[in-house]
Amino acid sequence: MGSLNGFLHKDICLESRSFSLKLQKFDNGYFVSISEGSDKLGSMVVSLAAGPSPITTTIIPSKTESLFLKLLAERISTRIRGIAIVSAYIRNELETDTAKLLMTEIVEIIQND
Repeated sequence: MGSLNGFLHKDICLESRSFSLKLQKFDNGYFVSISEGSDKLGSMVVSLAAGPSPITTTIIPSKTESLFLKLLAERISTRIRGIAIVSAYIRNELETDTAKLLMTEIVEIIQND
């Protein structure tokens, strides 16, 4: 994983699938990009932890991974008490275990940053 000026990059393989995780840290939040295969922007969700529960909205809808994106954005925004913008370009639907491992990996990166 590389880190330069708040930018983190990590390639991970899960169940024979390769994902590129790119995170940009800001004073008030994170931009998280998840790409399977080549680097592309995909579906996008924004979450803001402004009260007892986060406010979340979809910017670019997803055909298959909308719940994963929403949960990840809300988890990040709640943890950092700020804004989380999450983009995901995922070729095929994620298996439950793969989604959990991706989420765990991203949250661990943010916690350790």
